[in-house]
Order: sequence, then C-alpha cells, then structure tokens
Amino acid sequence: MTRYVAEQRSSKARRAAVRTVAALAAGLALTVGAAAPGQAAGSGPASDGARTQSGCDTPVAGGASPAAPAVAATASDAPPALAPAGTGKAAEKISYGIDSQLPIGLWSSSNVTLRTPVTKGTVRLDVSSRGFSTASLVVQRYDTAARRWVDLDVKPGSGSWPTRAVFTFPVTAKGADARHPHTVALRLQDLDRPGTLTVAASVDDGRGHTHRAPARSTTATRPEVTVGGWQRSATLERGGASRALTVTVKNTTNRAYPALRASYFAYGAGKSRALAPKDLKLRQYRPGAGWAEVPLVAGGCDPGMSATLRPAVRGALAPGATAVYRLTVGVNRSAPHEVTHTDAGVSVGNGDMTFFSRELPFAIKGQKPGR
Repeated sequence: MTRYVAEQRSSKARRAAVRTVAALAAGLALTVGAAAPGQAAGSGPASDGARTQSGCDTPVAGGASPAAPAVAATASDAPPALAPAGTGKAAEKISYGIDSQLPIGLWSSSNVTLRTPVTKGTVRLDVSSRGFSTASLVVQRYDTAARRWVDLDVKPGSGSWPTRAVFTFPVTAKGADARHPHTVALRLQDLDRPGTLTVAASVDDGRGHTHRAPARSTTATRPEVTVGGWQRSATLERGGASRALTVTVKNTTNRAYPALRASYFAYGAGKSRALAPKDLKLRQYRPGAGWAEVPLVAGGCDPGMSATLRPAVRGALAPGATAVYRLTVGVNRSAPHEVTHTDAGVSVGNGDMTFFSRELPFAIKGQKPGR
C-alpha cells in the first residue's frame, strides 16, 4: 500500500470516509476531513484526519485541516430515488453490474441482483485490482430500512500492496425469483490511482447452495492534470519578482466533476522561525476579473499554510472540459532570513477528495530584512 493510501485508510472508520492527505516532504500534511458517507457533517466521532502535535492540544485549524468534517458535495451521496435496474439474464440466480468507469473522487454505481430465494444469506464480492491497491477501495451498500449507506465487511488481501480483497454483506430475499428480482444498490470509490478492477459476485442462499455471477471489470480513471512553468530548482528572492505557474485540469473521464477544487500549500522553517502567510504572496488570474491576491491561511499548530483557489469554471467540469488555474508565487521581504527552502505544491480534487497532488518546492535567497 502506498503512503498516500495508508494515510487515508489507517482504520475502518477512515475506509468509510472520503478525505485527502497531501503530504509535503518536510512533514506538513494538509488534511481535509469528511464525515463518513451517509453521516451528517459534524456527527459521529471526530475525524482522525484532524491531528495534534506535541505541545499542542487542539487539532490543526484553518484551511489546512478543518476540525468539523464536511460531506463531499457529490450528487451520488444522496440515496437513490429508485432501486437500480436489475442486471444480467433472467436465468442467472445472481448477477452483478458496475459502471464502466470509476472516476477517482466520485462515487460510482453498482448493484447485485438476486433471482433466487435467499434466507439469511451472504453476498460475497471477490475483487482483484491492477494498478492500485485493493486497500484503497471503498465499497458500500444502501440500507433501505435505515436510509443510509453502510460499509461492507471486508477481508483485506495480504501484503503492503494487496491486489485482492473480499467484501461481504448479509441479505434476505425470500420472494426473489426470475419474475421478482431483488436488487441491492452498491457504490464504489477508488481512493488511490488509476487502474483496472474486476469483481466476481456470489451468494450463499442460506440453504446450502452458492450461486455465482459472471465477473465484471471496470476502469479507475481521473482527470488529466498538468503543471507548467515551475521547475524543481526554482529560486525566489525576498521582495523580488513573483514566478508564474499554470495548473490545467482536463476531464478525461466519462463523468462530470460537480465540485472541482484546487489548493496551494506551503511550508518553510528554519532553526527558530518559520514562514507565515504574510511572508508569501499568492495571486490568481481569472478571465474577466484579472489578477487578485489569494489569502493563505496558517495551519494552526503546524507551521504551514494553504489556500483554496478560486473556481476556474462555473458549475461542474463536464467530460472533455478543461479548467485552468493561473498563479504567481512571490516571497515578501518579511520572510525570515534563516528560511532558505520551502516545500510547496498544489492539489486538485472533487469536494473533499483529492485525486492529484504535486510538490513544487523552491529556494529563497536575498539579504536579511532591513538591509
């Protein structure tokens, strides 16, 4: 499992959450927490994404890590108005359906359809992945009685990068048959990276029989993000000219991203002092509005800062559409002279789920303030 996934899924509660950790090389983590899907924001236990440091008793505050979790703004978080249409053939005792793509940062629909009586049975989903770890996969079913999404029980694969896992859930459908199929709504999300996923569904009908469905495959995708105008050897001078960069997001998936979000983060520390928001100047250009400063927010106990960029498109980012963020970054004369290197970067996501992060470090040069 990658460090990125380990940070997002360190517990079962985290597997149920939609959240992101964009970690800087120096150790700054900008964590945006989210309530477990199906929960109201602020309900349940506090997000384990809100962390504390030695000598600091409160969670990291500000734009980097809000203490109150917020549900990602995706339409698929809402319960289905109607049960999804059954999949498969009438002769199949169990069939399984799944969307053709799993865009990272969005929930994707799936379902299991039963056409045989089941009494206190168990549905089993054997999943295998290529290109990403099955530990990064979230699978939930819609509980019609409770009107909420709930996690499936999971038996994870072995190793630090598992490619197989088993998800199960109990089911009772005493009247199910070919004329009266029973469909269970599911949804999936890959939290890590692109790849392929294959799911083989089966059901133990509670009467000693196991029925199997044909395996289905899908592709985990994400928008294409490119960063231009910034070199890893970039150097900025205190009080000098700013450097420009451009972040381009092209939606190469087959789904619209309704809550596209981009952020900038930075961290720089010396032996006794660290950069503060007043020491950096972040500006963003938007057509029709021109250049405007984007305020950086301190990371509370963590000596870092972050800023949510202004929207680059109105509404959702449709399939095939492009969003462009034009930025400049400069260092003010107030920056501590002992800070000579800054770990910075950008992240892009949907709502509270990040699907891209890139480090954009830079060196700082120039005389001491006042000279």
